[in-house]
Amino acid sequence: MKRREFIGLVGAAATWSSAGHAQQPERMRRVGVLIPFDENDPEAKNRLRQFRLGMRDLGWIEGRNVLIDFRFSGGDSESIKRSVAELIKAAPEVVLSYSTPGLAAVQRATSTIPIVFGSVTDPLGQGIVPSLAHPGGNITGFSFIEPEMVGKWINLLSDVKPGLSRAALMFNPDTAPFFDSYYRSFKAVPQQSAVEVEVAHVRTGGEIESAITRLGSEPGSGFNVGIGRFHR
Repeated sequence: MKRREFIGLVGAAATWSSAGHAQQPERMRRVGVLIPFDENDPEAKNRLRQFRLGMRDLGWIEGRNVLIDFRFSGGDSESIKRSVAELIKAAPEVVLSYSTPGLAAVQRATSTIPIVFGSVTDPLGQGIVPSLAHPGGNITGFSFIEPEMVGKWINLLSDVKPGLSRAALMFNPDTAPFFDSYYRSFKAVPQQSAVEVEVAHVRTGGEIESAITRLGSEPGSGFNVGIGRFHR
C-alpha cells in the first residue's frame, strides 16, 4: 500500500461524511487519529510526520482546511478507552486507527463516524468487516498481513535452518490476541513434514528470554516473532 493511497482514503472518508451538504472550498474539516504508541516514541513521531506530509500532498493543510486531533494511546487498554472517548467527543468527520485494539475501541464507540484502519491484521477473521470486497457499515481500511503468509514463515525458517524439526510462533496474547487464529495457518504448512509447531505466549522480556533459551536447547528448533507490545 502506498502512502498516498492510504492518506487519500482518509481524505475521501472526510468528504463522504458530509456529502450532500452545501460547503465552501476551504471548509474546515476535523480528523481524529489514534496512534498506538507513546507520544515521544520515535515510531509515533514518524507516523505523525508522514501523515501530515501525506495530507499536505493531497491539499489538506492543517489549520487551514483541516484540524487533526492526535491521541497517543500506548499499549494500555485504559489509555485506549480514554483516548477514544476524547476523539469521539471532539466530533471528527473521520477517525483513523493504526492498531487492532484501538480500532476495536473506536468501533464500539461509534457506528456513524467513518473509521479508516491501517496496520490491522486479518480484519475478516476478527469480525471487523463482513467482507474484504464490501466491508459495509462505517468502517474500511487496509490489512498488512494475509493469514496465508504466516504459514509460509515456516518455509522461510527451513531455508535458513535446513533440518528444522520444531518451530514456535512467539507473540504476546494480551496485545496481539489475533495471532492465536494465525496459528492455524502456521500449523497447516508443515502437516506433511516432520516439523512440529507450537505457540509461545510471552508477555515480558523475561518470558521472551526463557522461551528463546528453551528453544535454543533443542536441536533443530526455530521461532517466528509476531507483532505486539511487550512489558519490561
